[in-house]
Amino acid sequence: MVLENTQTRDMILIVDDIEINRIVLEEILNETYDTISAENGEAAISLLKSGEILPSMILLDIMMPEMDGYETLELIKKNPKTEHIPVIFITAEDAKLNEAKGLSLGAVDFVSKPFSAEIIKARVATHLRLYHYSVKLEKMVQQKVNELLSSKEKMLEIMADIIEYRSFESGSHVKRTRDLTYILAKCLCENAKLDRAISESEVSIVAKAAPLHDIGKISIPDNVLLKNGKLTQDEYTVMKTHAMLGGEMVKLMMRDLTENDAYLECCYDITVYHHERWDGNGYPKGIAGESIPLSARILSLVDVYDALTTDRVYKEAMSHEEAVGIIKEGAGTQFDAKVVEAFLLVKDEFKKYINQHAKS
Repeated sequence: MVLENTQTRDMILIVDDIEINRIVLEEILNETYDTISAENGEAAISLLKSGEILPSMILLDIMMPEMDGYETLELIKKNPKTEHIPVIFITAEDAKLNEAKGLSLGAVDFVSKPFSAEIIKARVATHLRLYHYSVKLEKMVQQKVNELLSSKEKMLEIMADIIEYRSFESGSHVKRTRDLTYILAKCLCENAKLDRAISESEVSIVAKAAPLHDIGKISIPDNVLLKNGKLTQDEYTVMKTHAMLGGEMVKLMMRDLTENDAYLECCYDITVYHHERWDGNGYPKGIAGESIPLSARILSLVDVYDALTTDRVYKEAMSHEEAVGIIKEGAGTQFDAKVVEAFLLVKDEFKKYINQHAKS
């Protein structure tokens, strides 16, 4: 069971090797806060690492045997779960001697022994207010970031829908592409033996970026995009420009960003490279193998599978089994063999999904 601060009472962790000091601080603070104590730095770090406590503040003695307060604070700040917890040093030493080092390590304040109950209460209350304000502000900022990200993703999905409707294909291709990409990327994430490292967060990003793969088609002339029949060589050359055109569109969205945007970077990789082939015979750049971003290698297979198993204006859908056969034949030439291996692990999920959604 994890002990953590509640909405009504904050928890204070008191770390001091002298028992009487811990008792005094508990007496001062217990009226307003919950307290828990550790007799040295090692015990405090052990408690924090175990997840047994998540305090709102730590009162930390500097002069302790084996692991002093400075070493303890350094370990607290290295732990992502505790690095933001305010730490007040308690010390009997000359405050001027300690202040620079303590503040440089991340302490927010100092209180001296012997303790003044009023000073302890005032400083703890002040820094807890600042801490909770900071947490609240961080949550508000993250909420706004999430809202902006959601709006950006929705805008781009709408653009992808427009492309699908413009080419007289069902807008559900966008949804199918996203969902099938998620299934395939998740398989790669969960199967380390496939040797295609992709994190759980990246799985979500790739799936959300997938619907944008053909965004460049919005710039393709109608006589090429809407042609009901086989394209001539010249028309095919024009059609192939949609990959780089899509990349330029995403670049425009990234132009004014002050830091990297993983979602838009993935959108760029997918739009530009999803027609590249493992053997280097794809377009627009003719790159090969692992030079092709993994997100594009995943999307390439999904896009082909969806094209094969759904009706298009120029062809009827083929069966799931036929599509699987074609993709297997393309392993190591058109497709990354490891991505094909992952596909074969989830092909039944693909079949179930496409049977439910191909006609939608």
